[in-house]
Amino acid sequence: MPLGPTTRRILGLPEAGEWEQKKARAKAKKNKTAIPPQQPATVNPWEAAAAQLKAEQAAPASAPALLEPTPRESTPWTTVEERSGSAFARRIGRGILWALVVLLVLVGAKSLLLPKKAPAPIAAPNTGQGAPDYPTAEAQVTAGRFVRAYLAWDEKDPAARAAQLAAVLPEGADTSVGWSGKGRQDVLAVEPGAVTPATQQQARVRVLALIRPAVETPAPAPGGGQPAPSQSAPASSPAEPSAYWIGVDVPVVQAGGRVIVSGQPGIVGVPAKGPKAPELKGPEGDSAFAQHTSDTVARFFKAFAGGDTESVTAPGISLPPLPAGITLTGVTSWTADKGSGSDRSGTARVSWQIGGAQLEQTYRVRLTRVASADAERWQVAGVTGSTA
Repeated sequence: MPLGPTTRRILGLPEAGEWEQKKARAKAKKNKTAIPPQQPATVNPWEAAAAQLKAEQAAPASAPALLEPTPRESTPWTTVEERSGSAFARRIGRGILWALVVLLVLVGAKSLLLPKKAPAPIAAPNTGQGAPDYPTAEAQVTAGRFVRAYLAWDEKDPAARAAQLAAVLPEGADTSVGWSGKGRQDVLAVEPGAVTPATQQQARVRVLALIRPAVETPAPAPGGGQPAPSQSAPASSPAEPSAYWIGVDVPVVQAGGRVIVSGQPGIVGVPAKGPKAPELKGPEGDSAFAQHTSDTVARFFKAFAGGDTESVTAPGISLPPLPAGITLTGVTSWTADKGSGSDRSGTARVSWQIGGAQLEQTYRVRLTRVASADAERWQVAGVTGSTA
């Protein structure tokens, strides 16, 4: 696209055709030749002849008959002084134009060489509901310690309960925490559960506790009569179990870099039975392979309880045996999963003799095929409890 006069003036470029005229003038000056002036478009021959005759009559006798025109030198290039303001404006415009060109080149190179960074994710405001940074593990430990001390009391030693509670309560709190100071009760087990964060660094911890009220044997009455009932024995009916589970909701708060109990807890009920289990589809069985490997599985579980598993496991596999006091009653069932290859799996139900009783359990067994120069056999490569 041809450049306009304004653009040529800003960039300092000559006008169209001006360069060719400059070259022609420079060549004529070098050869010392004059550029003939342009003749008028139309010349009257009678006027020209009259002018020539008059010139011949006026010339002296010694002058030549014909006078050649004197060559007139012409200036091929004329320097025109330019105003300082226009020159400065042209330089400024030219600098701005080149600066824009360089800037566009740099921006394009940066977009090609440097990949765009992904914007940093905006953190959601902390509303206190389900805050992920709440010290859940510490809250469970604090609530478990509190429940173990809170539900265990002995009227003969109230200071022991108070000292244990003081370690998880705020400074200056009442260490009796609602206890009347009477009776005796033991805590057999404590299981901290779900932690539900709330506002102001607070949370609620569900704790399950296995408790057993202590029943003291009444002392015999003087004179051999019937023994008097103990004042500290709880008034429980014979139908109630000696030990049972209860739930406790414990309020905790984060303060001073620790989690402490912030108030009195509340005892809640524990479900008597679990929800209905979903229907789980088991793997398809392979009866032929199960029959072929049933003796291998039976020998393994016998060695598993006897303390020697190296002879029935695959090379390089080490399975620790069961502790003493557990004997094998028998493999109740063995079901192999349908499949192929050198690694197969299946499910075994095994009956053990432990603590004077029989106990049936379920195992997942993994078998691998071991081959030698003249024979091959299946051996156990792994065993885990349950079917999952």
